Amino acid sequence: MVETIGFLAGFFVASSSLPQIVKSWKTKSTKDLSIGLMLLNFIGQILWITYGFLINSLSLTVMSVITFIFVASLLFLKIKYK
Repeated sequence: MVETIGFLAGFFVASSSLPQIVKSWKTKSTKDLSIGLMLLNFIGQILWITYGFLINSLSLTVMSVITFIFVASLLFLKIKYK
């Protein structure tokens, strides 16, 4: 039950990036996105992945990897479409 809650929470957190990824991709504009926020989130996700692995939490690790991929995608788009 605890891991199910973890997966559900992770799903919502990871999904929160999707509308921005889609919008940035379609408009090819990221001028309103803060590079600082994205870099801090990027580093935070690396730490969450590490923490999840160290405490053997499958939901935390998996969902943090998915969120990391989304954050990395936004960071890529920010660099590409400055």
